[in-house]
Amino acid sequence: MLLWSIALPGFGHLLNGKYIKGIVLIFLEFLVNVMGNFNQVIVLSFHGQIQEAIQHTNYQWLMFYPCLYFFAIWDAYKDAGGGEKPFAYLPLAFTAYFVTVGLIFSPVFTIFGIKFGPIWLPMLSVPVGLGVGALIRKILLRGYT
Repeated sequence: MLLWSIALPGFGHLLNGKYIKGIVLIFLEFLVNVMGNFNQVIVLSFHGQIQEAIQHTNYQWLMFYPCLYFFAIWDAYKDAGGGEKPFAYLPLAFTAYFVTVGLIFSPVFTIFGIKFGPIWLPMLSVPVGLGVGALIRKILLRGYT
């Protein structure tokens, strides 16, 4: 279910039999994708046209995407029986936060003079979010048990 939700938010829910939730997530995915110009921004970024990708990005819409995306992944995983351990949601929740921050700073942030733009900088934020979330979860689990 997790892998189907990674492919397209809502697919994992459909496979879990959560049809209304799945259809709503798929609808929201398409809405945010179209309104944020996400596919065009992805193509421009893969072609190395970062400044053009920045100009085509509708940040007001695209900022919804990370939370929608990572919530759909987590929720499908949880509905399939995963995530039963305490604070298991923290790595994906922090990933959504860090990816959103990466998106916010993507028009101006550079690493060694390289601007990564609205696709690559948020993607580079994924391991940071997973790591911070896992670390906080580990700290909380010590106090929890």
